[in-house]
Amino acid sequence: MSDPTPLAITLHRESRVLEVSFDDGSRFELPCEYLRVYSPSAEVRGHGPGQETLQLDKEEVTITAIDPVGNYGIKPTFSDGHDTGIYTWKLLYDLGRHYTALWHEYLGKVSAAGCSRKAGH
Repeated sequence: MSDPTPLAITLHRESRVLEVSFDDGSRFELPCEYLRVYSPSAEVRGHGPGQETLQLDKEEVTITAIDPVGNYGIKPTFSDGHDTGIYTWKLLYDLGRHYTALWHEYLGKVSAAGCSRKAGH
């Protein structure tokens, strides 16, 4: 079975949410902050396990542009200037499917670092 493919990608600028609908009937609303802190870029993920960089102060970030990457993904530009992550369809689907667990994991890392967020989700 092939990976789900998006049927529609809609950026809701006011609420700072990227809505993605897939061909298997799934629909996810992914906050821009969430997408930013889970960017697949080397700047965020590092070049190997344990090299991740915790992203902080991204509560107000939004997406200012979305560029297609072939027929397999998108490259968003975020309002903080970050524009190096390529979000494949599979990654977007997985981020949507695992949103609750990943978001709680991120909040735990922020707390463990002795930091706090300015706004809640």
